[in-house]
Amino acid sequence: MAATLSSQLKNICVLFGFRYRKYKEFVQVAVGLGRAIAERKLHLVYRGGDRGLPKLVSEAAFVRGSQVLDIIPKALKP
Repeated sequence: MAATLSSQLKNICVLFGFRYRKYKEFVQVAVGLGRAIAERKLHLVYRGGDRGLPKLVSEAAFVRGSQVLDIIPKALKP
C-alpha cells in the first residue's frame, strides 16, 4: 500500500524575510500559511524571531495546535 504525502510529511521549515510593511497582503498569506500547517497537523520549524512574517506564521500554527520550533542562528543571537 503506497503512503500518501501527508502521512509521510511531519515537519515543515519556513524561511523568509521579516519585513512586510510595503506588502500588507503578505500578512494574510502568512496567517493563512500558519493555519494550513496546523490543519495538516504538521510541525513548524522556522528561523526565529519575535516579529514580522515568521512570527505571524508561527503564532497562527501554534494557537491551532501545531508544535513550533524557533531556530536562531548564533550569528543573529544578541
